[in-house]
Amino acid sequence: MSRLAGLLRQPRPASEESCRIRLGERDLEYVLRRSPRRSFALQVDHRGVRVAVPWPATQPEIDRFIRSHHDWLLEKLAVRVPPTVMTVEDGVLFPLLGETCRLCVGEGSRPARWRLGADSVEELVLPGGPGARKALVRALRARALPWFGERVAEFCFRLGHAVPAVRLSSARTRWGSCSSRSGIRLHWRLIHLPAALIDYVVAHEVAHLAEMNHSPRFWAVVTVLYPDWKAARARLRDAGRALPIIDGADAALIAED
Repeated sequence: MSRLAGLLRQPRPASEESCRIRLGERDLEYVLRRSPRRSFALQVDHRGVRVAVPWPATQPEIDRFIRSHHDWLLEKLAVRVPPTVMTVEDGVLFPLLGETCRLCVGEGSRPARWRLGADSVEELVLPGGPGARKALVRALRARALPWFGERVAEFCFRLGHAVPAVRLSSARTRWGSCSSRSGIRLHWRLIHLPAALIDYVVAHEVAHLAEMNHSPRFWAVVTVLYPDWKAARARLRDAGRALPIIDGADAALIAED
């Protein structure tokens, strides 16, 4: 196969853009995501309205789809609750690898560190002051990368594939991604979730090393790597919506890639 033919077979990357549509007496802003998916999807959360469509979808088709959900959209938007940003202060609890972790803020100026509390609850000790929130994010990212790297290596071993580069992501709507050029990227906020759910996302992305698509062959590879993937996928959607919001830009993640 020529290099050109190989490039033509590469899946087209997803794209996002801000759009607007007139619904009744109001202008509705939404984020439009185009990807290789086969169906249309609509979501409303603290970020607003998000519409996911297949690449070939035309704007008239998208408009008809949105307008067909007019009443549902207005109902969801009416009851939407603004997000509450997590308070970074001493004693606050947050999830870490599916378990409870506690913040200890203001104990000197030393760099962030992990320790086991007297009650056997893991604690993250942070310096006080206005930089505590950034220190929290840095500590979580530093905890996430080696953990994810080990899990990617494990699933690559099961697949019989060389281990690619593993990096952290801050994507707004994707838990992970896989590229033949840049390797695997995993959202750093997966570190909040139980290890079994992290493993599902890792298995999903590692499976792309064998099948860079979402064909039946791809899902067959996922099944070999993670047999209970359907249940994990459903749990992951709920888990993403329940994540603590560390800053206003956080997203309620619901998708693998």
